[in-house]
Amino acid sequence: MASRKPGPSKNPQSFAGAADPATDAGADAAAAADLLPQGDTLDRYHIAILAELQRDARLSNAELSARIGLSTAPTWRRVRWLEEQGFITGYRAEIDRRKIGLGVLAFVRVDADRNTGTSTKPLEDALRQLPEVISCHYISGAGTFELQVLATDLDAFSRFTIDTLLHLPNVKDVHTSFSLGEVKAGGGVPLRHLRGG
Repeated sequence: MASRKPGPSKNPQSFAGAADPATDAGADAAAAADLLPQGDTLDRYHIAILAELQRDARLSNAELSARIGLSTAPTWRRVRWLEEQGFITGYRAEIDRRKIGLGVLAFVRVDADRNTGTSTKPLEDALRQLPEVISCHYISGAGTFELQVLATDLDAFSRFTIDTLLHLPNVKDVHTSFSLGEVKAGGGVPLRHLRGG
């Protein structure tokens, strides 16, 4: 998946441009609504922005402002604030793995030999460097990590497991389940709790 960190949004009409948002004709009329929150408090416009950009991060600022019912300059400032405060951590393209020949999605439980901070840190670092591993979580119960791993086919996955995973530092054993079909994938995070309902 292609991804990038969000730089400061520079253009109220397009997040990749360079125009000055102060020239927005509706900025004065929206001034009363353009109070940025204190701390991490989000108003209804911030929540609406998050919802819309989760659905389509390619929206221009003009399109986004029309959808949330706010003029372009305040919308641009809110997007920039959400980026600066870390609510929006990046923008990425969602790639269909099957279209590029990655037909196998495996869920791999990794059992560490020793479960201490100093022992698992080298394993964490090694897992982060593997492009085949698209997610990695510490888990409760049996096992130490739960991975999602992509491969072109079962032979490729087997080679990856034998030649790479089992040779990582502090790995005791691995246990694998394979996806037989995706019911839901790539969903956005739920926002209903922010709206109080």
